[in-house]
Amino acid sequence: MIHLAYTIGMNRYEVLEMYLKAKEFIELYYKEVEMDEALLKNRLLEISNEINESGTYTLTYDELAYGARVAWRNSNRCIGRLFWESLHVLDQRAITTEDEVAEALFHHLQYATNNGKVIPTISIFRPDHIRIWNHQLIRYAGYETNKGVIGDPDSIAFTKVCESLGWKGLKTNFDVLPLVIQVGNQQPKWFEIPQTCLLEVRISHPTITDFVNLQLKWYGVPFVSDMKLEIGGIHYCAAPFNGWYMGTEIGARNFADEKRYNVLPDVASVLGLEQTRDSTLWKDRALVELNVAVLHSFKQAGVSIVDHHTAAKQFKQFEKREEDQGRKVTGTWSWLIPPISPAATHIFHKEYQDKVVTPNYFYQKRRY
Repeated sequence: MIHLAYTIGMNRYEVLEMYLKAKEFIELYYKEVEMDEALLKNRLLEISNEINESGTYTLTYDELAYGARVAWRNSNRCIGRLFWESLHVLDQRAITTEDEVAEALFHHLQYATNNGKVIPTISIFRPDHIRIWNHQLIRYAGYETNKGVIGDPDSIAFTKVCESLGWKGLKTNFDVLPLVIQVGNQQPKWFEIPQTCLLEVRISHPTITDFVNLQLKWYGVPFVSDMKLEIGGIHYCAAPFNGWYMGTEIGARNFADEKRYNVLPDVASVLGLEQTRDSTLWKDRALVELNVAVLHSFKQAGVSIVDHHTAAKQFKQFEKREEDQGRKVTGTWSWLIPPISPAATHIFHKEYQDKVVTPNYFYQKRRY
């Protein structure tokens, strides 16, 4: 048991809380990887001594990698959890400067993109020391103009931040924003993303040739970079991760949402659909063809993507595997159901307990 020493900046209750969270995680780790009971006791003693001396402790690489993978397994909003054990973990905890962080992120972008054969990957930096201001490592800028918004409306605030730091975009619909990195309480620095790190897919339709006139494109991989990873009481505030896209994330949300690119009216015009009445279901028809185009384009470009029906079937496999292991699947139903034809999936007809289990990924307050 921990000795409850008064570490610098921590009271006895904070020390105890840190130890109990560490103990819970380490016991789970040793249980699931089937390690020796004596080794577990020795490891808990090491952690106890380290917390008493410094107020925190350091995970081994194996513990860190396991924690990151289980955090994916516990992610209530993610439909793609079947592949949690395949997550590649890049340990970047030795990095201390903005330039080093940027280089590590460039490596992550290239490694995970893998010329389109996407590798689920996470880069984990020093806890409570580094922040990445971007929502995703790759995102398009948004500009307010007298004639409306150019680009992604969801990026307007962050685009202004980047401009205040000295970055200037071309003011097109698809300007790739820079990385903004902060170390400690220092001023953030921005870094242009090299073209060698960027894979974009131009959107076409398998049968409707005029679809290309919409001049749509999207980046090939979603790299979420503003969430923190919590493992055993330690908070890694910079831990960007990626899987591959489910088609509806692009076709039914990024492109279709009225508060995003809002292209459904343009798609309907290409399809020659009547838009004067909702009862014609022009939005539904345009939405389906837009998603057909996204899936077709990614597959044609050789970039990993999954349709929402296949993703739901994979999630059903995940549920079965978890049941076989005696673990209860938690989930946020409103996020697990796909935004197109949810009733055609088993998820729509099930209930899930929206209980937060750690390790996990959490939203954190923006720095801007």
